[in-house]
Amino acid sequence: MNDNLKRFSLEGKLAWVTGASYGIGYAIALCYAKAGAKIAFNCRHQEGLDKALAEYAKDGVTDVRGYICDVTDEKQVYDTLSQIEKDFGQTVDILVNNAGIIKRIPMTEMSAADFRQVIDIDLTAAFIVSKAVLPAMIEKRKGKIINICSMMSELGRETVSAYAAAKGGLKMLTRNICSEYGKYNIQCNGLGPGYIATPQTAPLRERQADGSRHPFDSFIVAKTPAERWGTPEDLSGPALFLASDASDFVNGQVLYVDGGILAYIGKQP
Repeated sequence: MNDNLKRFSLEGKLAWVTGASYGIGYAIALCYAKAGAKIAFNCRHQEGLDKALAEYAKDGVTDVRGYICDVTDEKQVYDTLSQIEKDFGQTVDILVNNAGIIKRIPMTEMSAADFRQVIDIDLTAAFIVSKAVLPAMIEKRKGKIINICSMMSELGRETVSAYAAAKGGLKMLTRNICSEYGKYNIQCNGLGPGYIATPQTAPLRERQADGSRHPFDSFIVAKTPAERWGTPEDLSGPALFLASDASDFVNGQVLYVDGGILAYIGKQP
């Protein structure tokens, strides 16, 4: 392996990927494992954890541990981090703040409680987990934090006021972590998926009763120069870059992996 390729290796690194029991988080964690990293992940329910561990085993990942943890609960986060460090015998080198939810509700119909829940999971949790891992990264003068942002970090759309507010805030949290802790050789960047085919977006891709495409599915394909939805695997390479030594002078950025949608005004009707 030449020196350039070695810079993409995660051999011996410990990565904590929140919410990596399926979808985007799982794809990123699997990529990191294949690049040599040890994997810690969390979810909120034992059933999801057990299912994920079985999937990791099926994909040949052996150095992985799962934890039950609600990342909006500060005590649970610190307790989980302590257990991760004990189980693996080292501190976290790479954190991916991936856990998130979306509630598609028109703003005038959305309760404050629902709004707060989205903000709490998609934004406040990233603050809590990042704050927990930062001291060890500062001490060893090295660390990577990757926040899973969104095109809604840049754009608005109907029914996603809470999600857009959270992801816009996550973009700015990313820049602020860079600003505060870059001097310790800690890089904090965002990864901004476009429309990715996951269980979370499945309702938007369902075929209609007459067999036609969902209107939103047709809209996204028409708005994306790649003319398709992305896959979780499309995020693996960019996520590996941001976690590796190859990105040591990249900081405070959001890398959008969207098939070109943010660059495209769309076809004339």
